[in-house]
Amino acid sequence: MLVREILEQQEKQTLHPRAMLSIDSRGREMGEPACDVRPIFQHDRDRVLHSKSFRRLMYKTQVLLLPKGDHYRTRLTHTLEVAQISRTIAKSLVLNESLTEAIALGHDLGHTPFGHAGEAVLNRLSPGGFRHYLQSLRVVEVLERDGRGLNLSFEVRDGIVKHSKGKGDILTTSPDVSAVTLEGRIVRIADIIAYINHDIDDAIRAGVIKDSDLPNGAVKVLGTTYSRRIDTMIKSVIAATQRADYDTIALSDDVLSALNTMRAFLFEAVYESEVVHGDFAKCERILSELFNHYMTHPDVFEREAGFNKSNDPIERRITDFIAGMTDRYALDRFNDIFMPKPWGSV
Repeated sequence: MLVREILEQQEKQTLHPRAMLSIDSRGREMGEPACDVRPIFQHDRDRVLHSKSFRRLMYKTQVLLLPKGDHYRTRLTHTLEVAQISRTIAKSLVLNESLTEAIALGHDLGHTPFGHAGEAVLNRLSPGGFRHYLQSLRVVEVLERDGRGLNLSFEVRDGIVKHSKGKGDILTTSPDVSAVTLEGRIVRIADIIAYINHDIDDAIRAGVIKDSDLPNGAVKVLGTTYSRRIDTMIKSVIAATQRADYDTIALSDDVLSALNTMRAFLFEAVYESEVVHGDFAKCERILSELFNHYMTHPDVFEREAGFNKSNDPIERRITDFIAGMTDRYALDRFNDIFMPKPWGSV
């Protein structure tokens, strides 16, 4: 037997009956020979990990814009924390760790520079709007590998496009926003567990909020420290899902209520606060100016982003190009195009 076949049989023998088995995947959009060593979801995980879009997450804003300290989160470290939490929950529930990890590593590949400020700009300027979770799907289906995409399995693509919540319900059974696999639903919850906790940590480190500002009721339920809150939430997911007999991924009522309270607090005190949001108005202008410049100078755009030779309208291709930028690349392009340069000595 091939190594892959041995691993697929191990999944069948050891995972929970509700787990998504690699051998039962709906497969890829474009048929290709299976790997001799890696089951399909492990193979998908590796493809995401080695993609250029994944590497660029290192220089994309999570919440705090271009932080000077070494310990603030970026979009990459957020992604790694989501993957770790997802794997912990999946392993504890005896579900498919490789599937949860593949989804978690790919869930934010479509995020813009400057976080949600960049998303707001492209949503306004791009025909048909812009949502980062749809862009993440577009990255893995179309944009990676010079327009060939990563050709990921159906289950990973489904989990990526259904991870986002915004201010919407954390738990849902709607097929429009709920992943078809339990593993995909784990990532949806792991994403908010990760960002609620690390955004509190970063905001306190930056002096945007203090520990004493956190809602007392939520703190009593979730815990007073970063690690205690993560521990409480993960254990709640595991226990509530087991009590629900794996019908879906769940949370206990008290933890869900506290999590919603903490999220509402962060929106008001951090994400939408003038302290954090003020500089994002400048970032919105940077991306707006870049978008308009490329629209009025298509020759410049084609030279810079010529790898995308699709038949899509130029507005769509410019959106793809700007969404893929890192914070520093967007700033560099803006400075090169719009800022005067000092004359060198003769």
